[in-house]
Amino acid sequence: MILRNDTRIYSLVIFIGLLLIPLSTNAQKSELSTDFHKKRRQELRQKLPSNSVAVYFSAPVRNRANDVDFEYHPDPNFYYLTGWKEPHAVLLVYSAPQIDSEGVYYEKIYVRDRDARNEMWNGRQLGVEGAQKMDFERVMSKTEFSQEQNDFSDFDTVLIFNFKNDVRDNKSDTSDLFDLQKEFKNAINYPDNFDAERYRLYQRIRTVTESEVTYLKTRISYMMEEDTTLKEDPVIQDFMKVGEDMFLTDLKTRSAFLLRDYNFDIDQLSYFMASLREKKTEEEIRLIKKAVRISTQGQIEVMRAIHPGMTEREVQGIHQLVFKKYGAAHEGYPSIVGAGDNACVLHYIINDKTDLKNQLILMDLGAEYQGYTADVTRTIPVSGTFTPEQKALYQIVYDAQTAGINASVNGASFRAISEATNAVVQEGLLALGLIEKPEEFRRYLPHGIAHHIGLDVHDPGLYETLLPNMVITVEPGIYVPEGSPCDPKWWNIGIRIEDDILITEEGSVNLSNDAPRSWEEIEKVMREKSALDNFVLPELSID
Repeated sequence: MILRNDTRIYSLVIFIGLLLIPLSTNAQKSELSTDFHKKRRQELRQKLPSNSVAVYFSAPVRNRANDVDFEYHPDPNFYYLTGWKEPHAVLLVYSAPQIDSEGVYYEKIYVRDRDARNEMWNGRQLGVEGAQKMDFERVMSKTEFSQEQNDFSDFDTVLIFNFKNDVRDNKSDTSDLFDLQKEFKNAINYPDNFDAERYRLYQRIRTVTESEVTYLKTRISYMMEEDTTLKEDPVIQDFMKVGEDMFLTDLKTRSAFLLRDYNFDIDQLSYFMASLREKKTEEEIRLIKKAVRISTQGQIEVMRAIHPGMTEREVQGIHQLVFKKYGAAHEGYPSIVGAGDNACVLHYIINDKTDLKNQLILMDLGAEYQGYTADVTRTIPVSGTFTPEQKALYQIVYDAQTAGINASVNGASFRAISEATNAVVQEGLLALGLIEKPEEFRRYLPHGIAHHIGLDVHDPGLYETLLPNMVITVEPGIYVPEGSPCDPKWWNIGIRIEDDILITEEGSVNLSNDAPRSWEEIEKVMREKSALDNFVLPELSID
């Protein structure tokens, strides 16, 4: 890696050279069509309340350390609606037609201009010219966002996601994402000390019905345990006295008064995007299938190659080698590769254990292909053979997952999946003596069972009814950390099996079924030859 050269003459030469080169069409190569993103914006517009505008900001550039940034990853919602993969951009989608000198429009995107020096260091950009080829109704330079002085007070509702605190201010760019958000916050009267949770509670109190009061009180009591400052809020204090010496009507008026200066909403947009993204199009399903197929091949190759002399990091490396070999540039989330006691840590991502011996190793990895991620987990014995204890617990998880997959059908609820898997785990743990009461199973299965996948590994969704073209995971597990109140022979066994399931009209399709699931199939594949058997690196000596 070399340092930047700041000479102006060199930059001028590069700039002139770039002007002579046609805009590359590969700068944002994507297998999703422009029409895909355009239709998603149209679908969003149909959901917006009257006289409203939805405002989306691109993801920030995130710093790794010093002057080195992470590779840019677009915000999934922004990409879903635009196909745009560059930073420092804003999208506006209007519920009603807007008019300018060119006529009527319903959407506008602001993007950065091409910059010769930036392109020299970081690669070709599309800029305004490139965005104009992507079928947006209006394309503007990001420098015009503040100059246009958008008057958001004209709208009844400005729909946004609440702001994060990870946006840096690049002092050399007066219209970077930091400045774009700053201008926008000023335009919508967004307070510096905005408290999102309190705002949501005021909104909830303003709209709560008499029949919902008890539930909301219970919810607030739970929230007070996490945030004790809520106990000091006079509106919330008085709401907890409704029905005693406080009237609900008075509190509704007071909460509405506290919200009088805001026409922005930080909640509805999440709901709209969840309702859009939970069902996939054929284009999306094709990309997910590719990501899943790459991921299952990684699991298969590790089953063939693994041996007790390997480390967790080597195992992770084999998966990632397979991912890149098949065109997946990244993992969809930090890889979880945990052997023995590490398998009992649900989101273990350090992957630095060097002594695997005869333990089980849990491998939760997903390739990301063209932005869409798989999520596949297999748990295998490093030795190639399950011990009796490992096999007994594995069979419970396998049977529970099979029950969950069978329950994943069109028209069923997400809850039905959990009910099916949990019943099998309860019965199995009771039979083995790890628990004495059915409800104690949560000690060994503390997490949920199913979630959507897509542009996010935990993709947005309403999590109500399963419908065709949803792609979900089914992932029961059993984790028995050392010190658990059971026979020590079960300690340090952690097992999870996770598959990616496509919901269809006719039933469910296990997209990741290529990777062996049963213990018999796993042991069989682990006896096969590996393409990596002869891949031996020399020993390194450091003087």
